[in-house]
Amino acid sequence: MAFYSYKARSANGKLKNGKLESDNEAEALIELTSLDLHVFQIKKVNSFLYRDIYIGSPVKHKDFIIFLRQFSTLVDAGLSLVDTIEILAEQSNSKVLKEALDESQEMILEGKPLSEAFASFPKLFPALLISMIKAGEVSGRLDDILDRMATYYEKQYQLKQKVITALTYPAVIGILSLSITIFLFAYIVPIFADMFLSFGQELPFYTKMVLDISSFFQQFWWVIVIGLALVVLLFRVISKNETLAYRLDILKLKIPVIGTFIQKATLSRMTQTLSSLINSSVSILQAVEITKDVIENRVVKEVLADSKKALENGQSLAKPMNDHWVFPKLITQMIAVGEATGSIDQMLQKVSDYYEQDLEEASDKLKSLIEPIMIVFLSVIVGSIVLAIVIPMFTLFETI
Repeated sequence: MAFYSYKARSANGKLKNGKLESDNEAEALIELTSLDLHVFQIKKVNSFLYRDIYIGSPVKHKDFIIFLRQFSTLVDAGLSLVDTIEILAEQSNSKVLKEALDESQEMILEGKPLSEAFASFPKLFPALLISMIKAGEVSGRLDDILDRMATYYEKQYQLKQKVITALTYPAVIGILSLSITIFLFAYIVPIFADMFLSFGQELPFYTKMVLDISSFFQQFWWVIVIGLALVVLLFRVISKNETLAYRLDILKLKIPVIGTFIQKATLSRMTQTLSSLINSSVSILQAVEITKDVIENRVVKEVLADSKKALENGQSLAKPMNDHWVFPKLITQMIAVGEATGSIDQMLQKVSDYYEQDLEEASDKLKSLIEPIMIVFLSVIVGSIVLAIVIPMFTLFETI
């Protein structure tokens, strides 16, 4: 496959510049012509220089939310999809989003639905959004769906930020503790080791142990580097092996304090996604399937898969959840009540709101709990090394 840059004119006379990937120039021309473009210049370009390389999402989360809000507002104002997309493409600061919207506009002019056009860009438009747009196209409530999805992604972004904020502090303190420890062992302790050896006095066992560790750091630092690299490699291997990754997800949920926080964050996202889908007239089976793909934790994924099978067999959605330890009684009981009363979307939304509030409180508690623990941990490490140096110094001063 090679990249080709082109200059063309669309059916409505609009000039277009862009690039596409194709096997050869002839196929590239055929593909552009099928989009009703009159190509007057096309040339092969360096594939490496023109290949899009993304780290994470190609569009920032906040920009994506603003895009959905604007989309909803313009559609609600009565503008056609073609005009709406053209306006959004012109306003967009993201080159990737602009190109996707331009191509989507051409597909819509060909008679394709918006959901199909957006589905051509899976890295940019999530499967959940595509499903919701399909529901909006069927029900005629596309503006309402887009506004609801903007709210959904906004809440998901806030939820993600809460998790990151809560877990960043202990991670930073842990890295700081490790860095200070390595610095003391590699640079400070050896200075005192040479001084102790010059006195020729017998050193306490604890001091000898600290000096031996320092010596190991100096001579075999490469072993530590290789060890850290192996740990990173191990996590990658685990993430690619479904069985090992599943056990790792269980372990994450079992970690004291942090595991509960991760569990609440996962369940909050699950209930919010299910509620949004069902409330948008997506079938319960399809809603469970889409939610399963959105959730990252494999333990919850497995239970959702079991819940879908239960629904297909005419059983309750809540039954597999009720039999699993990861789902609290609050969720299963509320879902059961929702199934019985025909208001499952409302019950799920209430559970989502509850966990959202609970997660915020848990985040504050987690930070207040971890902060003193990490400070004490850092003090113990530094204090132990300092103590190992100070004790023999007192002994040496007494003998002088």
